[in-house]
Amino acid sequence: MKIAFHGAAQTVTGSKHLITLSNGKKLLLDCGMFQGMGPETMSLNSEFGFDPKSVNHVILSHAHIDHCGLLPKLIKDGYDGKVFATPATKDLASVLMEDSAGIQENDIKFENKKRALLGLPYLIPLYTTEDAITAVDHFETVDYDKWHKIDEHFEFCFTDAGHIIGSAAVHLRITENNKKTTLTFSGDIGRYRDIILKSPATFPQADYILLESTYGNSLHDEHNSSTEMLLNWITKTCLQKKGKLIIPAFSVGRTQEILYALNQLELENSLPDLDYFVDSPLSTKATAIVKSYPQYFNKRIQKVLLNDDDPFAFKGLKFTKTVDESKMLNYYKEPCVIISASGMAEAGRVKHHISNSIESSRNTILFSGYCEPHSLGGRLKLKPKEINIFGQPHEVNAEIAEMRSMSAHGDYEDLCQFLACQQPQQVKKLFLVHGEYPVQLDFQKRLLRKGFLDVEIPKMHQEIGLTV
Repeated sequence: MKIAFHGAAQTVTGSKHLITLSNGKKLLLDCGMFQGMGPETMSLNSEFGFDPKSVNHVILSHAHIDHCGLLPKLIKDGYDGKVFATPATKDLASVLMEDSAGIQENDIKFENKKRALLGLPYLIPLYTTEDAITAVDHFETVDYDKWHKIDEHFEFCFTDAGHIIGSAAVHLRITENNKKTTLTFSGDIGRYRDIILKSPATFPQADYILLESTYGNSLHDEHNSSTEMLLNWITKTCLQKKGKLIIPAFSVGRTQEILYALNQLELENSLPDLDYFVDSPLSTKATAIVKSYPQYFNKRIQKVLLNDDDPFAFKGLKFTKTVDESKMLNYYKEPCVIISASGMAEAGRVKHHISNSIESSRNTILFSGYCEPHSLGGRLKLKPKEINIFGQPHEVNAEIAEMRSMSAHGDYEDLCQFLACQQPQQVKKLFLVHGEYPVQLDFQKRLLRKGFLDVEIPKMHQEIGLTV
């Protein structure tokens, strides 16, 4: 048995891990899109590193685009099997993949206009909206905590990963040559003090573990609550400087956390009387899906629901629907808060809002989660004096800020707590994925000190044999 790492290997996005048995059977864990990788992004997403037609099964950990975003291309290029996921993951992935296709189609259309003038050949998107819709037909849903047998070689169980609604760690029992091997893939691990979701669940002893490591060398800020920090930035930007607070936020997970925090401020009679715009059709759809799965909420929100039937709504909240409504926000003169996708500011409407707001010192760009270093968000976090957006230079006069306490990824204490149910000496090998290499090196040392015997950091497209 072998495992190959075709994405999220010494980088954070593009999750794809391919298990191959000695008889040629192949199972793919995740099929994610690379994001924010600069000029390399398109070429990385164009080649899988394996033949999609050769894959027999796909299991999806959760719906974020860097985990599900290339499923339509995988199916377009010849994969004809099932995609196993939790019910909420299927619902979210369907809208996320369709949105991704729409962004690609629009971007390519814009680019091809320029190429036509230069006499260059036209580009085509990785996949179309139709491809995204077709991909959803391949999904088969499986609930948490139920073992599901795929064939005579593979059975799996999902446990709650606490990252976003429907997110799961994947636990595999693999039978090869009459011997069973257990392998756990963490997907993305959430926080043990998440404001909305239940904590990550414990899981059975594993022979092999694939563990995300996004924040493997850092701790989140627990001294200041996200709600308090959010209020401070609203007060400073909107009330004191009379400016706009632009919050790039992932449509799934982060947007709902921000809305919940603002709802809490209203319940405490602390919410400033302003307009709060959610300028993302995808975020609107995702919020509706999140609301439809209250059984995944933690006990604190279950108590809130006894007195507040919608913990994501409050006075002043407005959802924009059309492109024209979004454009009108550029001419909105009053202080306001604009929450818009994407979280890395690499695409979507928020990129336009940043372009229109970055040069005024009255405004603040407030990041609420991880950004790839090459993404617009990653480059802005370095607080440059000037930055290019849509090919045009802009002076950076707006304040650039960050709320690290709101991350949906666990820090190294959360990740170690996730592993606390394991006997380290019984784990044959632990692979670190979904992280930047310097971070992984630090986390590798920590895990070795905790008693894990073999912690490896695989390279892109590296294939490694597993003993049974």
